Amino acid sequence: MKPIATLGILIALTLGALAQAELTVLETEEGQPAPGDLLYAYFQEQVHDALDARQERYEQIKTPEDVAAYQEELKAFFVEQLGGFPERTPLNARTVETLERDGYRIEKVIFESRPGFHVTALLHLPDSPGPYPAVLVPCGHSATGKAAEAYQAGSILLARNGMAALCFDPFGQGERYQVLDEDGNRKYGATTEHTLAGTGCILLGLNAATYEIWDGIRAIDYLESRDDIDPTRIGCAGNSGGGTQTSYFMALDDRIVSAAPACYITSFRRLTDTIGPQDAEQNIHGQIARGMDHADYIIMRAPQPTLICAATHDFFDIDGTWDSFRQAKRIYTRLGFAEAVDLVETDAGHGWNEDLRVGTVRWMRRWLLDAHEPIVEHEYTVLSDEEARCTEHGQVLLMEGARSIYDINAEYEAQLAETRRAIWSGGQAAALARVREIARICPLDEVPDCTVESRGTLERDGYRIEKLVFTPSDGIVIPALRFVPTDASGAVCLYVHGKGKQAEAEAGGALEALVEQGVTVVAVDLPGLGETTSNQDPRGGLARQFSYNWKEFFLAYKLDKSLLGMRAECVLMLARELGGGVQVVGIGKAGPAVLHAAALEPGLFSSVRLERSLETWTSVVTTKENTQQLANCVHGALRVYDLPDLVASLGNKITIADPADAMGNWE
Repeated sequence: MKPIATLGILIALTLGALAQAELTVLETEEGQPAPGDLLYAYFQEQVHDALDARQERYEQIKTPEDVAAYQEELKAFFVEQLGGFPERTPLNARTVETLERDGYRIEKVIFESRPGFHVTALLHLPDSPGPYPAVLVPCGHSATGKAAEAYQAGSILLARNGMAALCFDPFGQGERYQVLDEDGNRKYGATTEHTLAGTGCILLGLNAATYEIWDGIRAIDYLESRDDIDPTRIGCAGNSGGGTQTSYFMALDDRIVSAAPACYITSFRRLTDTIGPQDAEQNIHGQIARGMDHADYIIMRAPQPTLICAATHDFFDIDGTWDSFRQAKRIYTRLGFAEAVDLVETDAGHGWNEDLRVGTVRWMRRWLLDAHEPIVEHEYTVLSDEEARCTEHGQVLLMEGARSIYDINAEYEAQLAETRRAIWSGGQAAALARVREIARICPLDEVPDCTVESRGTLERDGYRIEKLVFTPSDGIVIPALRFVPTDASGAVCLYVHGKGKQAEAEAGGALEALVEQGVTVVAVDLPGLGETTSNQDPRGGLARQFSYNWKEFFLAYKLDKSLLGMRAECVLMLARELGGGVQVVGIGKAGPAVLHAAALEPGLFSSVRLERSLETWTSVVTTKENTQQLANCVHGALRVYDLPDLVASLGNKITIADPADAMGNWE
């Protein structure tokens, strides 16, 4: 590039940055969160309140009858939030190869947790005669799944100490990636895979965890089907994401006699106050609002033996771990089994290291073999990634007749489409009432009032720009720019851009074109957009793929709130504050919130225009890849409505330009 051209680009970028700074409304106030942290802090406070309420309830659990009622309620809630489970179908299990090793043998196993949905596993077996106790070992977020050294080492240690170990690949890992490139190789990492699938699951009223938990339940079914396994002595032990799965399995499947989740159990208070929510399967809809904390995964199975394995320097906060342990210990003590819950802590970072593996295997020996002597981990040799493969080509989706999560979700969505048609044919008013309920959007008379504060004025040729802050009585501030023409016609346009109020505010831009027509334009940043876009680090690939507000989305999700619904209520509040009868424009990521607001309160708006806004949620479910769609998902929405239903309800009032697909592309 020529030096003069480079200089021109630098000047243009500098002028652009100065123009953006000139239109900035918010400043960081002493002792207050930065603008980009406001949304997280808003939900963080609500998390604290909900957990305080949970603690009060916990303190009322005094008797075995109280414990039983608490367990029953939480288990029923848990399953409901997962969307329930499918019927059991034939496992079609087969061992594809057996490897003899020193003191144990390995079987490579493939079974189907659902028809055509293949699970790959390594079964480590003692070389002594069975039947053996068996321990299910779900993998953490390792790219190679069951082939990761720590999971092989733990399985070997179990087998050398008289117990079988079934270590299987969760979907999105090892041989079970759900999105492959043209060469049959994985395109994404595990957390991205889980959240890609999880985004569609949310819209269906399911969860990525629904698939993981059913895989685990069917893995136990497989163990029970074998003559060399004792079905009355089943354990479960997993690390990190495998600790998450272990926590879920042990809470919901009574067949798990002994459990040892590692490097996961903390508390939602400490999780929220430190690293924040994690990928899709680690967030259960409404669980914080309902009062289901990490300790409850243990309490739900009391008094069955449970060992918490923790690391002092883990990013899953150790103080939260000890708090959950204490809560569980009190419940176990009240049931007369204080010794059945314990904790082992290693002075290390995150990972299933030797200390935790030995602690796990000793725990399993104690409760599954009634053996109490110390053990040590001897030298071991693990399989290479290729040696650990169960499938011919290294991925289950390359097998004939294989189905992915996306295939299964698409089939379910097709069933729900029939349900939606029946709902909307029964009357638009009743259907919209259900939309309001599921999207958590309150009636207009319950939308909070707001105050308006001026933060300065800029003059441009033919109009002025007023910097404003709208402050709801119970929400976070909304920065805005009001473009007031010298010769105003009286028309008002509420302009909501997914990239923020400044996206098209430059001289000669789209907002100026409206102002030149005499329209007063109020451009706003909905919560989490524009100036209030989250700036927490690290955000990494999940932010680029899903939303810069993905952590805030999941906090709202666990609080049984809808980020989209919150934004829609802000649109309603602003339209009412502006006197009603306003034009409203929603662009890009802001489009779905504008659409919901207009469909539920059409009387506030003279016209509605959507540009480059997602056309249909169905595309998010039925395609394997999506970009920046998570923040606009509503749990279980497709059980009641899709975006085109809202569009149809507005009739001639709405105009749509360049509708976007799940990847954000438009023609």
